[in-house]
Parts: sequence; C-alpha cells; structure tokens
Amino acid sequence: MKPYRVSEVNKYINKTLSTDFILSDIKIEGEISNFTHHYSGHMYFSLKDEESKLRSVMFKWQNKDLNIELKNGMKIVAKGNISVYEKEGIYQLYIKSIEDSGLGDLYKEFEKLKEKLNKEGLFNEEFKKEIPKLPKKIGVVTSATGAAIKDIINVIHRRFPSTKILIYPSLVQGVKAPIEIIRGLEYLDKRDDVDLIIFGRGGGAMEELFAFNDENLARTIFKLSTPTISAVGHEIDFTIGDFVADLRAATPSAAAELAVPDILAYQNKLNNYYNSIKSLILDKFNQVKTQQDFAKRELVYLNPKNNVLELIQSNDQLYKDYINKLLDELKNKRQNLMVLENRLKLVDPELAIKMGYGIITDEKGNIVKSINNIKIDRELYITLKDGKLKSVIKDIERRDTQ
Repeated sequence: MKPYRVSEVNKYINKTLSTDFILSDIKIEGEISNFTHHYSGHMYFSLKDEESKLRSVMFKWQNKDLNIELKNGMKIVAKGNISVYEKEGIYQLYIKSIEDSGLGDLYKEFEKLKEKLNKEGLFNEEFKKEIPKLPKKIGVVTSATGAAIKDIINVIHRRFPSTKILIYPSLVQGVKAPIEIIRGLEYLDKRDDVDLIIFGRGGGAMEELFAFNDENLARTIFKLSTPTISAVGHEIDFTIGDFVADLRAATPSAAAELAVPDILAYQNKLNNYYNSIKSLILDKFNQVKTQQDFAKRELVYLNPKNNVLELIQSNDQLYKDYINKLLDELKNKRQNLMVLENRLKLVDPELAIKMGYGIITDEKGNIVKSINNIKIDRELYITLKDGKLKSVIKDIERRDTQ
C-alpha cells in the first residue's frame, strides 16, 4: 500500500469535515478564552467548557458587523463550520456569526471574588510593601520545568549576575496548585535570607491560570512579610494574585526586570558619578591652586623685606637726588661766583693798571675822578703797574660830556 503525504491526509480530513452534515453548519456554546483581536482585523480565541476547548477564528469580513464586544470569560453561541487549517493540521471552528450567551461561570466567579477582596482592602495601595532595589536573594514559586523559570533565571543573571535565586518548585495549574503555591510562599517568607518573592507562570487560558484566583492563596499573599511580585500569564491576563501582590508584572520576564536593576545601567551611572566627582575635584583643585598662586603673589608683594628693600632704594634715590641737587646748586653758585669774579675783575684797578692804565690820586690818596677836583699847580700821583709818578698840573683842558 502506497503511503500518503501529510498534506494529502490533511486535505482528505478537511474535505470530510466540510461535507459532514452537522459540522458544515453548526452552533456551539462555550466560554471565550485566550481572545486576541489581531491587527489584521481577524479574531482568534478558544471556546471552552468544563471539560474541553475548541480553537476558533472569525475573519474580519465576518466580524465587521458584530454588535457585541468579545472578551475573555464571555459565554457565547457561535455559528459556523468545522474545518482543518491544513498548513498546521489543526481543526478549528470558522465562525460566521455570534450570539451573546452571558458571562462564563469561571469569569463570574473571578469577578465575585475580586469584588469581595477589594471591599476587604486586600488590594489597597497602603498595604503594598516596597520592592527592594538590590535584593541579594530572590525566591521564586513556579513550575520547575516551565518556560517561566527559565525566563526569570536568564533575565536576572543577565541584568544582575550576583543575585542569588532560590526556586520552590510548584504546580501552577490544577486543583492542587493553590495549596503548593501557598506552601512555597510561606516557606520562602520564613527564611531570613530571601529579600523578594516572585510567583507565577507562563500564559494560558483563563481556566489554566485559575489557580492564582484562589481565595486562600490571595489571603496568604496579603499576610506575607516579604515583598512579592506577581508574574502570571501574558500582559493581557489578570488574576486575583496580581491585585494582592505588592507589584504586578506583565510576564515572568518582566517580573525579573522589575526585581533587579540592570548592572550595566548601574555601571554607567557610577561612571557618570565618578566622572562628575572627578571633574568637580579637578575644578576645585584648580580653583585652590589659582587662589594659592594669587596668595603667593600677594605675599611676595606684601613681604616686609621687599618693603625694606624698596625703602632702601627710595632712600638711595633720595640721597642721590639730594647730592645731585647740591651739585647743581654748587655748580650754579660757582657759575654765579665766576660771573661776580669777572665783574670784579672788570672794576679791579689792578687790572686796569696791568692793562696800561694808571690811577690818579691826590696827596691824601683819594682817587681823582673829575678835573673839577683839580687845580693848576696841584700835585697829583699816578700809579702804574710798576711804580708811582708824582706830577704837577700845569694846564687843564675841559671836555664837554653832554
């Protein structure tokens, strides 16, 4: 017998389902979970009841006239056909129309407990504990084999490698899961070396996350002394544990990012602080050095020794100026003396005598200056340079001096 190719089998199943009388035009009642309204306009979700779920899709040309807003937990009646998505080999409901059948039982139960605990104050911000900035050890309550714990470990070790992680393995789905999660939280809370607790799991349908909607679990989280971060499901998923925890993270990876700082950012910040402090110190040092240099110049300028030396120089200059002034005065006096001496020489009789002139005196030695004082036959004396002559006046000739 010749074997069939996978695509051939999927095509055969699709053809079989398409020709089935019931599956080709069927109404199915169920509760919406994992709802996604894709940016393309198509809607993807699952219809579920207490025992099973069915993948469903409603294309944008089918949902464009939809008059109800779909959301998780809503109970609907969907009309369409069952067919196979041949590429993946998955059968699913292709919905043509939807009728609202009310909220699902799980969603109603969730809203009822949420309202009850909120009224009791378990969600109040005043009771939220501060998340430590640099936890040395973080306790984690989650599945030991799920993707959540791997994401948490990888992110914490990448962001802050020195942080220690203590894992408490627990069921995160099913009836027994809340009890195990509570045990893990209480165990980690009693330890003195655990600074922060993360609890949660990866994404899933609402019923898969319902372990974290347990009332006893919520009250246990509220009573813990250690700060907690809830990391349940995807960003659009909310559980009671999210509201009671001290901090809610959109995903397990996000919880790890909120739990520890990025060491590279810290190093960059420290480097910036170091450079800023270094710059301030250098500026201060240069400022002090400038002040010291200025003070040194001031000390040199105000040094008494310099003042004494300056006074000595000033005194020397004064002495020099005084001597120069005396010399100038002496020179002037000497010049004046020479002028007087010359003047005296000009009126000195001896000089006139030496030049051939004579001095006429009477018998008493009085100089004869005018003929008016001389008479005929009077004796006069004429002094020359080499002797004295005695003469008698014989005649007087007057000269007009006008």
